[in-house]
Parts: sequence; structure tokens; C-alpha cells
Amino acid sequence: MAVETPGATDGSAEISTVPTLEEPRPEPFAYQASVPPPPVAPPRRRRSLLWYAALLVAVAITLGGLGLLYVDDQSWQQQAGQLRHDNASLHEQLLTSQTAASDAQDQVKSLQAELQHPSLGLWNVPEKINGPDWYLAGGVPDTFTYHLNATATGPMNVSILTFEQFAAGIECVDAGRGDANYCLNHSGTVKSWLSVRSVSYDFHLAEGCAGYMAVFTAPAAVTVNPDVSVTYNPAPTFTGEC
Repeated sequence: MAVETPGATDGSAEISTVPTLEEPRPEPFAYQASVPPPPVAPPRRRRSLLWYAALLVAVAITLGGLGLLYVDDQSWQQQAGQLRHDNASLHEQLLTSQTAASDAQDQVKSLQAELQHPSLGLWNVPEKINGPDWYLAGGVPDTFTYHLNATATGPMNVSILTFEQFAAGIECVDAGRGDANYCLNHSGTVKSWLSVRSVSYDFHLAEGCAGYMAVFTAPAAVTVNPDVSVTYNPAPTFTGEC
């Protein structure tokens, strides 16, 4: 601290330095040097151990959870694959069932059609024509479609006649104008097949009329193998000669 001293002869002030009392200041590190630091190492070690233990537990739980998720995912994938396989199998079964149902419907329709229009065999026994004076004749039933099918071992003549035409043919034979092979095929016919070995024809005029017959003749001895059948098919009104 500087103090000015008066009374100098030259009028100047004498400045002298007088030491002043100041409060003692502690050294900056005196406290740290005098007081030992508190022991903190053990708590830090305990905290780190607990932290590592918690971390290990968390990692273990996470890995366990991931393992469970993986196993569960594998199980679900297996179940999904099995479900896809079952679905494909069911789809095939459905297609099979639909096909079977369609076939059954077709069969039902066919049976319904057969019930509405049943077919019956009429003549299928082989018959022999011994010559030009012989003939085979049969009526064509009404309300039916007449399926004329036959073969022969030699040339034959087949005609569909009305009753009047058949009567005219018999009269021709009785009058001596010709044999049965000629008269029954040249005295008027509805339909004729001359000098043939087979015939196949569906005749419809009897579906609404009971007035026809079929006649087989031959110029020489032959055996006729018929396969004649009819299908019930009544016409809504009269047909042919009726």
C-alpha cells in the first residue's frame, strides 16, 4: 500500500511503501491437500457390475425372445405350408366333385329323356326268305319313331307300305300278275329300298298314325338279320295317311 508523507522541503511529496496487514489467503490447493478424497471406487465398481449384469440379462432375454420368435415363425411357416397343401387338395376334390356333379346332371337329363322317350327293341331274330314267292311283313306301331335297320346275306327288297298298298300287292299276287317279290314292291309304296344288302332308316310318319307296315322280299333265298327298334315319340297331331 502507498502512503504520501508531507513536509518535504522541496514541496514534493515523498511516497513510501508501507506494508499493510492483509488477511491470509489459503493456498489454492491447501484444502485438497489437507482433506483426503472420499473413497468412491467401490460404489463405481458395484454400479458397473450391476450395469453389466443388467445388460447381460437384457441380452439373454432378447436372444431368448428372438429364438422363440424364430421357432414360432418356423412353426407358422410349416402350418402355412400344410394349409396350402390342404387347400390345393381340397381344390382338386372340389373340381372332381364338380365334374362328378356335372356328369350326374348329364346322366339325369339322359334318364329323363329316356323316360320321356323310351326305346324298345322290336325285331332282332334272323329270318329266312326262301325265294321270290316268300315275304316277311310286320306292322309299324303308331306314336313311335320306327328305326329300320337290317342286313341280308344276299340282295333283298324292303318297302314301307300303307295297309291299302299291301292289300293291292296281295291282290296282284292272287291275280297272277307277278310274284310276291314283284307285286309287294310295285303296287304302291311309301318308301322302298330295292336290291340292297342293308338298310338303315328312321321312319316318322307313324308317330301320329297307325296305318303302316314293313315288307321284306328277295329274288332268291336269303337270310335277313334285323335290328328293328322303336322310340316313343307321339306326334302332337295326325301324321302321314291319317
